[in-house]
Amino acid sequence: MDVTPPPDDEQTKLWNGLAGRAWVDAQELLDSMFKPFEDLLIEAVSAESGGRVLDVGCGTGSTTLAAARRLGAKGRCIGIDISEPMIAAARARAEREGTPAGFIRANAQSHAFEPASFDMIISRFGVMFFDDPVRAFANLRRAARPDAELRFIAWRSPAETPFMTTAERAAAPLLPNLPARRPEAPGQFAFADRRRVSSILEESGWAGIDIRPIDVACTLPEKELVRYLTRLGPVGLMLQQVDDRTRTQVIETVRAAFEPYVHGAEVRFTAACWKVSAVAPAASAAPREVAST
Repeated sequence: MDVTPPPDDEQTKLWNGLAGRAWVDAQELLDSMFKPFEDLLIEAVSAESGGRVLDVGCGTGSTTLAAARRLGAKGRCIGIDISEPMIAAARARAEREGTPAGFIRANAQSHAFEPASFDMIISRFGVMFFDDPVRAFANLRRAARPDAELRFIAWRSPAETPFMTTAERAAAPLLPNLPARRPEAPGQFAFADRRRVSSILEESGWAGIDIRPIDVACTLPEKELVRYLTRLGPVGLMLQQVDDRTRTQVIETVRAAFEPYVHGAEVRFTAACWKVSAVAPAASAAPREVAST
């Protein structure tokens, strides 16, 4: 199912362009690196109770497919994402596996979900990109059945996971047009502030909010490090636009900056994240609807 988002949406442009294609190309690497987070989410999916699960910002579908496999014939998992390249990759994976997961290309902030149709909503790093997060989580609450669980994982501050901004810090002197990250703007670290996350969920009508810090060991093969830093993130995007000399200089400089994380054939870092859960209250307890803007 495709529901094309408005063409002027910044995140839509990003994830349907170079960023989306880069994530598809690096699918196996990223899925392996973020497997610990997938496992944390999927352990809460109940194969016994079945039901319908929604995976928000599902990307290339790894978490959606893992949930669908766990549910088996007793339930169904649906993934939603704004990126056409990633949704196409997710659908192809599901078909190859024969896993009965469904995928929707749309913006979860505004998509017209069937009301009260999901027993659980999950997300692995997929909920920090909404331009109106209160509206988005209110829309997800309406899609959730009473007492349905919301569970997601989001990054804490960049200072707590310096690995994720190493490339930007090293490349900044060589790439003067490298865009600076804006605190609380849609993006990787938009949910760094615990109080902001709690406020968003409260305002959008979720109850039983629990936000816990987790520190998770992540790894990737050293032989994949250059591909990782040249394709993904702000530096990866900028490298698609520079001349060969600058590109070579940036790659050499950035690769050297990652040396503290290299341990033989493996790159290791600790990911500082929030593990968030909440519950959709009964309809009678839900607050006034959040108006669309």
